[in-house]
Amino acid sequence: MVRISEDLIRKRAEHNNCEISTLEEISLHQQDIERIEYLDKWCRDLKILYLQSNLIPKIENVTRLKKLEYINLALNNVERIENLDGCESLNKLDLTVNFIGELTSLESLKNNYNLRELFLTGNPCTEYEGYKDYVLGTLPQLQYLDGREIEKSERIKACQNYSLIRTRIVQQQLEHKVKREKQKREAAEREEKQNKNEEPKSEKKAGFDGRWYTDMNKAEKAEKDKQDDEQNEEFWNEKVDFTPESRIAVHKQVQKNKEKNQPQEEKVEKIPRRLFSSDGRPLNVNEAKIDFSLTDDDNNNIVLDLAIFRHMDTSLLDCDVQPNYVKIVVKDKIFQLCLPEEVKADSSSAKRSQTTGHLVIYMPKAGDGIISTLPKTPVDDSFKKKEKKPPTKTQDTKIRREVLEVDASVHKCVKIGDIVNDKKATVPPLGSRQITKSSERKNSENFIDDPDVPPLM
Repeated sequence: MVRISEDLIRKRAEHNNCEISTLEEISLHQQDIERIEYLDKWCRDLKILYLQSNLIPKIENVTRLKKLEYINLALNNVERIENLDGCESLNKLDLTVNFIGELTSLESLKNNYNLRELFLTGNPCTEYEGYKDYVLGTLPQLQYLDGREIEKSERIKACQNYSLIRTRIVQQQLEHKVKREKQKREAAEREEKQNKNEEPKSEKKAGFDGRWYTDMNKAEKAEKDKQDDEQNEEFWNEKVDFTPESRIAVHKQVQKNKEKNQPQEEKVEKIPRRLFSSDGRPLNVNEAKIDFSLTDDDNNNIVLDLAIFRHMDTSLLDCDVQPNYVKIVVKDKIFQLCLPEEVKADSSSAKRSQTTGHLVIYMPKAGDGIISTLPKTPVDDSFKKKEKKPPTKTQDTKIRREVLEVDASVHKCVKIGDIVNDKKATVPPLGSRQITKSSERKNSENFIDDPDVPPLM
């Protein structure tokens, strides 16, 4: 029996980010579900519910879905319409190809004022005399029945003879009820007969040496397969009524054949994780198949950049740094890497990138740094200042400032101060122009200053 579970609903709610409390539409068709449950508690905002092609025998646990507008229960084992009066917003109800024989149960939908479409095609009640008139007289709010629009004349005709039509419907229901009881008895007898015909499990048989064996030989196995094929052929050739019991029997037979034809998978023994060699040396392991890079930075650190998935939660990561190896558990998968040299485990740090999601681990090296292999050269200590004793009370308490003098012959840099010979001359900034005063030209000898002549502009 397949039951509605929280995992199943979340799996079907991918379009809503797997949130079920705000879910408005869900499809649970072809899941072999045998009971409606939990939907009225977990998904109170449901508007559309698909439950077709299952084995549901009863409509239940949907009364609290006040926002439900459409429910599809086609191809199920429903025999009675019930428990839908609380669905105030119900607009469309699909019960195609079920086993509804109690047509008077339709009266439970009288208070569903928003119901506009109803599908009952393929149910035993559609064969009743006066079926359509009874439905139209019972549910005046309907606009479509079995996919056809209801005309006003048909509704008036149904209301005129409603009491007489209902009496005929009740009588036909009683006849159908008797028929159903007979079908149930026949189905029970058929199932009991089938259980008897099934060959029991292989019994223990004594061998020639007195020991007991449970394995069948090839001849017995071939005979059993032949009997199974004959029973399967007999089952499919047998003529039975289309009932809920026959649908369940067909479903069981299909599952049985599927399991029989499915090749048995050989169990592969899991090889235990090996993280260390026999002599205790750590091994390189990358179960998660994650890309990584191992480099040295300028601060004497070994840096491990692990390309963790961007959307993976940091709580799924566990990092452990040891002096000669580093181990990271990524969602139960181990990544272990041997280090080229010893590091300080207690000074190591791990950071997670907010953009790429990568995990970066900084591991300081245990050594003092880069050790030079060049030969040491003697150092001249003659320029060092001799150690001076602190001044006494009788000595001068003023401290003189001493400057280290350097031989002028060892200068290699250009003296910027000697570039300009004239120290007093000032050099204008780059790009500036020197402004000079313009001198007035002397007048010529023949120049006559005539006041009537206007000045030149």
